[in-house]
Amino acid sequence: MWETVGIPEVEARVYEALIPPGQATVGALTTGTRLGQAQVTRALAGLVGRGLVTRTPGRPVRYAAVAPSLAGSVLIAKREHELGRLQQHLHRLDEAFHAGRAARERVRSVELIEGGSKVYRAFVQIQRAARFQVRSFDKPPYFVPPGEHGDDGPNLEERQHLEVGQVGYRVVYDTESVTLPGRMENILDGIRQGERARTGPVPVKLVICDDNSAIVASAEDHRREMAYVLHPSSLLDLTIGLFEATWERAAPIHRAEPRADAASGPQERRLLSLLASGATDAVIARTLGWSVRTVQRHAHELMEQLGARTRFQMGMEAVRRGWL
Repeated sequence: MWETVGIPEVEARVYEALIPPGQATVGALTTGTRLGQAQVTRALAGLVGRGLVTRTPGRPVRYAAVAPSLAGSVLIAKREHELGRLQQHLHRLDEAFHAGRAARERVRSVELIEGGSKVYRAFVQIQRAARFQVRSFDKPPYFVPPGEHGDDGPNLEERQHLEVGQVGYRVVYDTESVTLPGRMENILDGIRQGERARTGPVPVKLVICDDNSAIVASAEDHRREMAYVLHPSSLLDLTIGLFEATWERAAPIHRAEPRADAASGPQERRLLSLLASGATDAVIARTLGWSVRTVQRHAHELMEQLGARTRFQMGMEAVRRGWL
């Protein structure tokens, strides 16, 4: 029982032996406890140090016990203080434990890739790992300039998957992406091979592999030649949700095969796609190699052909007819 408050068994026997007489000599305690004299002497020294026993003046030396209620209160208070300090120490250790585990979780869920060539390879590897689908935000600037790895440019890996029909692709092209010289032809080629493409403003460059991983990079990340690979986590779930929400709001670019009553030629279809993407007349003019007035004239002709009063109505009617 006394061990609870840190009193050894021998000291407890000597203290309790002092209670009935109130005072006693070492000899009397030796007889009463049936302990050796050296044991009793050491026990009394310990009890005096703890404040449980006092030494009385005179000869022979006698020892007196402090009232048990007082002695117990002191011991309990001291132990409570020690337990409180232990609790505080355990709390600090617990914080360190959880901080370390959180850091390890962050390492497992987010991986930093640095270096332009390493980032490009990571984008490639994420796509190659896909078994069912790849979802992507296509947004300039590119880690690999269009044309550097062949006519397919940044979509090289996408084309390889589409040609063998292994993986479905859904891509939201940023409004800036579709206006790059030659980019629309590249996009339309992907659509003919099975890609589902839409256009609209996107916040970052992104590729999602099935529901298993993703790689993401912002414009600032591109400048610093870095990207982040996301592994299964709430952050990956959030990224997938962002893609799906953006996909729902984005406008279809073009169908693989135009309907019989579609716009008369490829230039008109490109114009419709650019208009649907939200590109300005000046941007469309640079993309198609036209003047701004030519863009406006063709747009007006398409509006008349579709019976639309506004460009928004023209886009909606083009989608309804299957022209986009």
